[in-house]
Amino acid sequence: MKPTHDLSDLLLLAIDRGSGVPALRQVYLEIRRAVLTGVLPPGARLPPSRSLAARLGLARNTVVAAYDQLLAEGIIEGRVGAGSYVSRDLPQGLEPPPRQEGSAAPAAPGALPRAAQRYATAVPAVGSYGTEPCNTGRTSWEERTALVWRGLTLRRLQAPNPAMLGYADPRGSLALRAEIAGYLRAARAVRCEPDQIIVTAGAQQAIDLVLKVLVEPGDPVWVEDPCYPAVRAALAAARAGIVPVPVDAQGLVVAAGIAASPQARLAYVTPSSQYPLGVVLSMARRLELLAWARQAGAFVVEDDYDSEFRYAGRPLAALQGIDDAGRVIYIGTFSKVLFPGLRLGYAVLPQPLLNAVLGARLLSDWHPAALPEAVVTDFIAEGHFAQHLRRMRQHYRRARDTLVEALAGIPALEVEAPEQGMKLVARLRDGSRDIEVAAAAARRGVIARPVSPMFLAAPPMQGLMLGFSGHAPGALRWAARELAACLAG
Repeated sequence: MKPTHDLSDLLLLAIDRGSGVPALRQVYLEIRRAVLTGVLPPGARLPPSRSLAARLGLARNTVVAAYDQLLAEGIIEGRVGAGSYVSRDLPQGLEPPPRQEGSAAPAAPGALPRAAQRYATAVPAVGSYGTEPCNTGRTSWEERTALVWRGLTLRRLQAPNPAMLGYADPRGSLALRAEIAGYLRAARAVRCEPDQIIVTAGAQQAIDLVLKVLVEPGDPVWVEDPCYPAVRAALAAARAGIVPVPVDAQGLVVAAGIAASPQARLAYVTPSSQYPLGVVLSMARRLELLAWARQAGAFVVEDDYDSEFRYAGRPLAALQGIDDAGRVIYIGTFSKVLFPGLRLGYAVLPQPLLNAVLGARLLSDWHPAALPEAVVTDFIAEGHFAQHLRRMRQHYRRARDTLVEALAGIPALEVEAPEQGMKLVARLRDGSRDIEVAAAAARRGVIARPVSPMFLAAPPMQGLMLGFSGHAPGALRWAARELAACLAG
């Protein structure tokens, strides 16, 4: 039978020669503890007695005697010619041994430092982990793309660049930054060169790095109201002074932001598709926002998270492309256009901020993973990225239409097909509470994110945010039926 794990070179044991406890007993107790606490699971292979004895500086007979005692107690089993293994017949759910006197007890939540508490409270506010129907942030991965991806990965592994195997440029590879710059200039009208780009582990890391270098505790920061929960949590962790700015049919109400905090340090916006409402920031508001940033000496973070998926006309030009004063920080991601597990995003930075953000990046995780970078570089350079985007736009448009059609028959919902993005917002119009409906839907296996908790100061809208990308048509229709049942009950 194949062992569960081979821990021959990983098992960490130490002999305390000054303890007065015989070495045989110490080896026995340490292995027994590792088994009872699950460090060594059933079927795990133990180190050969000869190699363990050499590592611990003991006579081999000492280790053999410890193994014999474990064998006699049924904790381990021997296999002729194959070594010693943790017994597979041990009962499941073994309790770990009681905590020894003098060992540290877990800290009570209230005893955590305030910094730790700020980050701990961010956990419920973020994350799109499940694959249930209508969960947001899901992507499709069709066979044509998968075949190309496997081929590019294999090619890179078969002939690896020596630089790819060591520490790399913290900005990201020059080749990938050049491909990103070319793509952004053509598709988003972003004005940038490769040396303005820092490749990050997703858009969230890019936002975090910007907050680290620009925001001191108490600094006022504009956020859209309603707002993307992960950014709100990041700002709270940074101890920023969050200034909610209302959103209407033209996007962020800049005049309201100026009235509330004219000297804000930063503004966070999603101008191409406001999160969660999906409205587009009008040109008049864009110019107003940029004029304020110039006058106040503030920066604007443009989170362009899913602008590639526009279903009526060409994608809108980025806010950054009309910025003449170097006040806009443009943030993009491959999580939506390829897949979230890739963990690649990027920030296009004004030159004065480059070294500061680069320093924060160095202190965070040094540099992006080289192999995914190389594969994405080839994927873009060889034309596969553009083809993939065209196919996904068609695919997601069909998914959008499927969900809108399925929801249209639910009297309690008001639904319009969005012109862009990977999700829609269905308004509740019968007095239902979105938090209660979302909880009921979750019990039925449908993820419908309530919109009202995303509001900060503005009167909250009762609505459900429903993702349509990355879900099969049948699953979307089933989800709509389940939602109808929740609302009918």
